[in-house]
Amino acid sequence: MSAVPPASILFVCLGNICRSPLAEAALREAADEAGLDLDIDSAGTGAWHIGKGPDPRSCAEALRHGIDISSYRARQVKADDFRRFDRIVALDASNLANLKRIAPAGHSARLSLLLDHVPGLEGQDVEDPYYGGPEGFETTWRQVREAARNLVAEIAGSGR
Repeated sequence: MSAVPPASILFVCLGNICRSPLAEAALREAADEAGLDLDIDSAGTGAWHIGKGPDPRSCAEALRHGIDISSYRARQVKADDFRRFDRIVALDASNLANLKRIAPAGHSARLSLLLDHVPGLEGQDVEDPYYGGPEGFETTWRQVREAARNLVAEIAGSGR
């Protein structure tokens, strides 16, 4: 009998340098704390930053919480992601719409907004901190961390 592969989650924002790497880091941390084995990644719907590391402000915010994301590299969502991942979680409605538009027919991934996983924040976007200062990255971290903890609880309860 073969082992069941771990649940898999892909976080998606526009460029994959600010919000989605922080969400990936937050879920990795929450999963580790819960002893949950997950396949976690992040990507962007745009191609501007492919191969580049996260925004220095994202790196600094993650490091403030003891997490080094400097080795992460931006990539663009690809068709295979819709088969590889159980869940594809967009950081805002615009990226969710783009994911729905590019999703191949018959894909198996469940699409959602990240803040749909936080009671009272359903349907809301994680604000893009790119054009602001460090305080925006702090807000983003708080949002993605809370959502990550809720996702871990959902996955632990459902197995996926």
